[in-house]
Amino acid sequence: MDRISAIRNVEDALREFEDGEADLAATERRVAAVLRTYATEFDGDGDVFRAVGDDPVDGTVVVAPSEPAARERVLAASGVDDHSDDENGPAFDVERF
Repeated sequence: MDRISAIRNVEDALREFEDGEADLAATERRVAAVLRTYATEFDGDGDVFRAVGDDPVDGTVVVAPSEPAARERVLAASGVDDHSDDENGPAFDVERF
């Protein structure tokens, strides 16, 4: 899915919500599905990973080709320096999502 298609799909979901044809939960699911499809196609052959652990990384979702790459992207997306050798960094694992 290219960027324009993703935007059109999100606009369609919002229009249905505004017209009362879809509730908030259905709209959220549809928009999330569009974003996930766009992100996985945009990022290539990567998988979707979610961080599970300490704040501020807990719940962060990224697309990456491997678990080590996913860890790096989670840290970068969360604005956290990589303290993998340091007790001060957030403790977390990544799981396929």
